[in-house]
Amino acid sequence: MATPTLAQDLKPFPDTSRLVAVGGSLTEIIFALGEEDRLVGRDSTAVYPEEALKLPDVGYMRALSPEGVLSVNPSALLVLEGSGPKEALDVLSKASIPYETVPEGFTHEGILAKIKAVGQALGVEDKAKQLAETVDKDLKDAEELTRDVSQRQKVLFILSMQDGKVQASGTGSAANGIIALAGAENAITDYQGYKALTDEAIINAKPDVILMMDRGGELAVSDETLFSHPALSLTPAGQNKRIVRIDGAYLLGFGPRTASAIRDLAKAIYGDSLSGN
Repeated sequence: MATPTLAQDLKPFPDTSRLVAVGGSLTEIIFALGEEDRLVGRDSTAVYPEEALKLPDVGYMRALSPEGVLSVNPSALLVLEGSGPKEALDVLSKASIPYETVPEGFTHEGILAKIKAVGQALGVEDKAKQLAETVDKDLKDAEELTRDVSQRQKVLFILSMQDGKVQASGTGSAANGIIALAGAENAITDYQGYKALTDEAIINAKPDVILMMDRGGELAVSDETLFSHPALSLTPAGQNKRIVRIDGAYLLGFGPRTASAIRDLAKAIYGDSLSGN
């Protein structure tokens, strides 16, 4: 498999006339650069902008099949770090199609690095520099909102509640990153990634706010289900019925829209106590 490289090490693809981007933030960046005409495929996490939905869907970024990606006859593959499975990426990296992995980072700097990497791979570094400067300023302005917050709220990000089990985010995740950028604290710091919490761990975490993706269908969790959970009901968030729901791609994408997501999350958590309000 192609080894992930630092942003400054990416080289322009020889041919980007039929580009497949795997990773919703990469597709967003390509559109923001005005280079969307190069795209012939996207993965299922690429749901913004709306025009992206017209592109063929080559599969979910964490459950790719080589056949799905290669079916659109790409001239180059731009893949976000964290995509998989490894076996599929091994096949794609050996398919005689130029292939690059863009590093993922759930920080302000990580977003700018992705923009730079995409610009280099597409050979539009000047455009990428301009976009990165705009996004950098927007992020700084958004982070400034919580500058004067004296009491940081503890946020519990719940990924799912299947069979009553609370699957929540620890550190090193996109949820952890956006919570920090919005000037709050992750209520769970004992592990990395996502895992099921015991009732004791939920109660001890004492979250002030519960954060979830705004979902429909079988993955949707009602407020009633959430706050009737025996452990969640004993937390400050449960007792005060404080829940924030935001679209997942918008909240956790770490792309050009992240500054807006930071603002929305910060306002939902802190309300009128924010700087400049």
